[in-house]
Amino acid sequence: MSTSTKGRWKHDGVRVVPGNQLDPNTAQTPGMDRKAAINFARVGAQKLWAGTVHIHPDAKTGAHHHGPLESVIYVVRGKARMRWGERLEFTAEAGPGDFIYVPPYVPHQEINASPTEVLECVLVRSDGEAVAVNLDIEPVEKPESVLWIDPIHRA
Repeated sequence: MSTSTKGRWKHDGVRVVPGNQLDPNTAQTPGMDRKAAINFARVGAQKLWAGTVHIHPDAKTGAHHHGPLESVIYVVRGKARMRWGERLEFTAEAGPGDFIYVPPYVPHQEINASPTEVLECVLVRSDGEAVAVNLDIEPVEKPESVLWIDPIHRA
Protein backbone atom coordinates (compact mmCIF):
# COMPACT_ATOMS: atom_id res chain seq x y z
CA MET A 1 0.00 0.00 0.00
CA SER A 2 1.46 3.34 -0.98
CA THR A 3 1.84 6.20 1.46
CA SER A 4 -0.53 8.33 -0.63
CA THR A 5 -3.29 5.69 -0.48
CA LYS A 6 -2.82 5.23 3.26
CA GLY A 7 -3.02 9.00 3.82
CA ARG A 8 -6.15 9.35 1.68
CA TRP A 9 -7.98 6.54 3.47
CA LYS A 10 -7.20 7.95 6.89
CA HIS A 11 -9.79 10.72 6.46
CA ASP A 12 -11.72 9.46 3.40
CA GLY A 13 -12.21 5.86 4.54
CA VAL A 14 -14.49 4.50 7.23
CA ARG A 15 -16.30 7.13 9.31
CA VAL A 16 -17.72 6.60 12.78
CA VAL A 17 -20.35 9.18 13.72
CA PRO A 18 -20.95 9.13 17.50
CA GLY A 19 -24.61 8.81 18.50
CA ASN A 20 -24.37 11.97 20.60
CA GLN A 21 -23.21 14.02 17.59
CA LEU A 22 -26.17 13.60 15.23
CA ASP A 23 -27.36 16.67 13.31
CA PRO A 24 -30.91 17.98 13.95
CA ASN A 25 -30.56 20.44 11.03
CA THR A 26 -32.28 18.16 8.54
CA ALA A 27 -35.69 18.09 6.83
CA GLN A 28 -38.37 17.82 9.54
CA THR A 29 -42.01 16.81 9.68
CA PRO A 30 -44.25 18.01 12.51
CA GLY A 31 -44.57 15.42 15.30
CA MET A 32 -41.14 13.81 15.00
CA ASP A 33 -37.52 14.65 15.63
CA ARG A 34 -35.17 13.55 12.83
CA LYS A 35 -31.40 13.66 13.26
CA ALA A 36 -28.87 12.96 10.50
CA ALA A 37 -25.90 10.70 11.08
CA ILE A 38 -24.82 9.93 7.52
CA ASN A 39 -25.47 12.26 4.56
CA PHE A 40 -23.62 14.11 1.84
CA ALA A 41 -22.80 17.16 3.97
CA ARG A 42 -21.43 15.17 6.93
CA VAL A 43 -19.50 12.32 5.28
CA GLY A 44 -19.88 12.75 1.51
CA ALA A 45 -22.48 9.98 1.11
CA GLN A 46 -23.68 10.00 -2.50
CA LYS A 47 -26.43 7.39 -2.44
CA LEU A 48 -27.87 7.22 1.06
CA TRP A 49 -28.99 9.18 4.11
CA ALA A 50 -29.15 7.62 7.57
CA GLY A 51 -30.22 8.93 10.93
CA THR A 52 -32.63 8.54 13.80
CA VAL A 53 -36.28 9.37 14.38
CA HIS A 54 -37.97 9.87 17.76
CA ILE A 55 -41.73 10.24 18.20
CA HIS A 56 -43.12 11.09 21.63
CA PRO A 57 -45.72 8.84 23.34
CA ASP A 58 -49.21 9.06 21.78
CA ALA A 59 -47.89 11.45 19.12
CA LYS A 60 -48.16 11.27 15.33
CA THR A 61 -46.44 13.00 12.47
CA GLY A 62 -48.01 15.07 9.77
CA ALA A 63 -48.64 13.31 6.47
CA HIS A 64 -45.63 13.50 4.15
CA HIS A 65 -43.63 11.69 1.45
CA HIS A 66 -39.97 11.61 0.49
CA GLY A 67 -40.17 12.33 -3.24
CA PRO A 68 -38.20 9.86 -5.37
CA LEU A 69 -36.40 8.35 -2.37
CA GLU A 70 -36.89 4.89 -0.91
CA SER A 71 -36.93 4.73 2.90
CA VAL A 72 -36.25 1.96 5.39
CA ILE A 73 -37.24 2.38 9.03
CA TYR A 74 -35.88 0.00 11.68
CA VAL A 75 -37.77 0.05 14.98
CA VAL A 76 -35.35 0.08 17.92
CA ARG A 77 -37.79 0.72 20.78
CA GLY A 78 -41.54 1.22 21.04
CA LYS A 79 -44.50 0.45 18.77
CA ALA A 80 -44.87 2.12 15.37
CA ARG A 81 -48.19 2.41 13.57
CA MET A 82 -47.84 3.43 9.93
CA ARG A 83 -50.65 4.90 7.86
CA TRP A 84 -50.34 5.41 4.12
CA GLY A 85 -52.28 6.08 0.95
CA GLU A 86 -53.91 9.11 -0.68
CA ARG A 87 -56.10 9.52 2.43
CA LEU A 88 -53.93 7.46 4.80
CA GLU A 89 -56.49 4.69 4.35
CA PHE A 90 -54.12 1.78 5.08
CA THR A 91 -52.36 0.88 8.35
CA ALA A 92 -49.84 -1.59 9.76
CA GLU A 93 -47.88 -1.88 13.01
CA ALA A 94 -44.23 -2.67 13.74
CA GLY A 95 -42.28 -3.31 16.92
CA PRO A 96 -38.65 -3.63 18.01
CA GLY A 97 -36.59 -5.51 15.44
CA ASP A 98 -39.10 -4.91 12.61
CA PHE A 99 -38.21 -3.16 9.34
CA ILE A 100 -40.60 -0.86 7.45
CA TYR A 101 -40.16 -0.08 3.73
CA VAL A 102 -41.65 3.12 2.27
CA PRO A 103 -41.56 3.38 -1.55
CA PRO A 104 -41.02 6.68 -3.39
CA TYR A 105 -43.84 9.27 -3.34
CA VAL A 106 -46.09 7.22 -0.99
CA PRO A 107 -47.99 9.59 1.35
CA HIS A 108 -47.55 8.27 4.89
CA GLN A 109 -47.74 9.10 8.57
CA GLU A 110 -45.84 7.62 11.51
CA ILE A 111 -47.74 7.16 14.77
CA ASN A 112 -46.38 6.20 18.16
CA ALA A 113 -48.87 3.51 19.20
CA SER A 114 -47.67 3.59 22.82
CA PRO A 115 -49.19 6.03 25.32
CA THR A 116 -46.12 5.83 27.57
CA GLU A 117 -42.97 4.92 25.60
CA VAL A 118 -40.96 6.98 23.11
CA LEU A 119 -40.78 5.42 19.64
CA GLU A 120 -37.13 5.22 18.57
CA CYS A 121 -36.18 4.24 15.04
CA VAL A 122 -33.21 4.21 12.68
CA LEU A 123 -33.98 5.62 9.24
CA VAL A 124 -32.12 5.05 5.95
CA ARG A 125 -32.96 6.70 2.62
CA SER A 126 -31.68 6.12 -0.90
CA ASP A 127 -29.92 9.48 -1.41
CA GLY A 128 -27.34 11.60 0.41
CA GLU A 129 -29.76 14.53 0.79
CA ALA A 130 -32.87 14.61 2.96
CA VAL A 131 -36.23 15.08 1.21
CA ALA A 132 -39.46 15.55 3.17
CA VAL A 133 -42.55 16.90 1.42
CA ASN A 134 -45.20 17.71 4.02
CA LEU A 135 -48.80 17.17 2.81
CA ASP A 136 -52.20 18.51 3.80
CA ILE A 137 -54.34 15.34 3.79
CA GLU A 138 -57.73 14.73 5.37
CA PRO A 139 -57.31 11.12 6.62
CA VAL A 140 -60.07 8.54 6.52
CA GLU A 141 -61.60 7.84 9.92
CA LYS A 142 -60.99 4.07 9.95
CA PRO A 143 -57.99 2.83 7.96
CA GLU A 144 -57.80 -0.73 6.61
CA SER A 145 -55.24 -2.98 8.32
CA VAL A 146 -52.74 -4.52 5.89
CA LEU A 147 -50.51 -7.51 6.66
CA TRP A 148 -47.33 -8.01 4.63
CA ILE A 149 -47.14 -11.15 2.50
CA ASP A 150 -43.67 -12.40 1.59
CA PRO A 151 -43.71 -12.70 -2.22
CA ILE A 152 -40.67 -15.02 -2.22
CA HIS A 153 -41.54 -17.47 0.56
CA ARG A 154 -45.31 -17.83 0.26
CA ALA A 155 -46.74 -20.76 2.17
